[in-house]
Amino acid sequence: QVQVVESGGGSVQAGGSLRLSCAVSGYTYSHYCMGWFRRAPGREREGVAFIDARNRTSYGDPAKGRFTISRDNAQDTQYLYLQMNGLKPEDSAIYYCAARQEEYCYPEADYFTHWGRGTQVSVSP
Repeated sequence: QVQVVESGGGSVQAGGSLRLSCAVSGYTYSHYCMGWFRRAPGREREGVAFIDARNRTSYGDPAKGRFTISRDNAQDTQYLYLQMNGLKPEDSAIYYCAARQEEYCYPEADYFTHWGRGTQVSVSP
């Protein structure tokens, strides 16, 4: 059974930093597509950052230049990280980790098959 568990959310002031973590377990292979999405109240879910099985990364417009996605491939559990710097109040949202056991990533929520429950990020002015 695949499990996806996020951690690391919290409250910071504008300009601060947070690092989100995600642990994914239960897949057959150790390299696959993973990504971060977010949803703010009253807004559509949006893609934040993605990393494929070959560690190629891509970013949504709000994340470019400020966020960095990375992964740590262990034997049974894959760890996904999102380093967020220069946070803005508009970055406040619930951040979700998502995964799909495919080599390539597509920045669409429907592409991903397994999701975490989310972690709250709140940025005050």
